[in-house]
Amino acid sequence: MPDTASTRSNVSFLTLNSDGKSHPRENALAVFTLVAGLITFAVGWVVSLHALASILGIVSLLVGLYAQMISATRAERMIIVTGLVAAFVGTALGFAHGGFWS
Repeated sequence: MPDTASTRSNVSFLTLNSDGKSHPRENALAVFTLVAGLITFAVGWVVSLHALASILGIVSLLVGLYAQMISATRAERMIIVTGLVAAFVGTALGFAHGGFWS
């Protein structure tokens, strides 16, 4: 029974479709959340771009929360949560530097 000890399949490390099925919408939302979250995080440190950080952060958080609800695999969820954390920090910095107006 040595084959029962391992439940891992031969799936590539760099795929979001670890269940073997295609999830194009979920993958696109996960990647959008990560990219937008990282941009929000970077822009949040620039005081003069506080409005951009606030708006992009809110959009990224809303898309990321929806993506988290419909995500199908663990890999997608890891990408989404990383993007959500970055978006939250960037949005908080944007709000601290003046928010939408000011």
